[in-house]
Amino acid sequence: MSMSGKTFALLLALLSALSAKGHRPVAFVSRPANSSPVTTPMRELTATTTTTIDADLFGAAKQNATLQNDLNWTFGKKQQRGWSIYVPLISRLIGTEAGTESTDFAAALYRWQRTNNLTPNGILGGETMYRMIQTWQAARLQNRTPARDDQLITVPASEFYDASRPDEQRRIERSTYAAYQRLLAAAATAGAAEGSHLKIISAHRSREYQDNLRRKDPQAGSAGLAINSPHFTGRALDLYVGGDPVDTKDANRSIQVRTRTYLWLVKNAEHFGFRPYPYEPWHWEYMGN
Repeated sequence: MSMSGKTFALLLALLSALSAKGHRPVAFVSRPANSSPVTTPMRELTATTTTTIDADLFGAAKQNATLQNDLNWTFGKKQQRGWSIYVPLISRLIGTEAGTESTDFAAALYRWQRTNNLTPNGILGGETMYRMIQTWQAARLQNRTPARDDQLITVPASEFYDASRPDEQRRIERSTYAAYQRLLAAAATAGAAEGSHLKIISAHRSREYQDNLRRKDPQAGSAGLAINSPHFTGRALDLYVGGDPVDTKDANRSIQVRTRTYLWLVKNAEHFGFRPYPYEPWHWEYMGN
């Protein structure tokens, strides 16, 4: 259908009026009916960064769907299969709440990989997983000098998951206990501290006590029971987040990382000075405000 001269003039006048009011002119593009659609490499430009993503995000999302259950790797000599247990921490680290099988998750991972000098492809494989573990571990307590007696206070039995624990097993470094109380109050307001949730399972340990635990459970390894434990400082707390309190079996940890309490901790604990130990969902260390 051809356009008359009068109609064309009216269209030009309309476009000029829109442009004068600050509207962007619209470009009309036509292509033959039998032509193929134009294809371009998959690229994404986010609103918060000038980083341009040039990767097969659909392919990355597909691989992540498999790797989250099948990736073979180790944590402290403990064999791990997949990374689904670590998803809340991973999502927090790369700054997304998108599903792990989505292109949005792959895009966020791509940006994190590039920031951390990894091959940016949006795929969470072994190299990326180990770098994440290094990042979390580096943020934990590094100075594990045992606390002095005058730095510790004995906490009421009612605040412990097991109220029958003796006095010497209910001691916590002073500033850590104050921070824990602030965290607990905020969690209660958010509905994340119902019943026994966030009660203290374990706090300060002497070296003798830790050595005894290791003798009782020689299979725990350094991932489960460290030789130089942060519990020596009185600044490490094991908190009840659900499931079996301190069982490191994958089935139990999978339950724990999906509880409202744990998900709240992942998003909020750092505001009170606490950092996680990724292998144990219940273990949190006070770094100070």
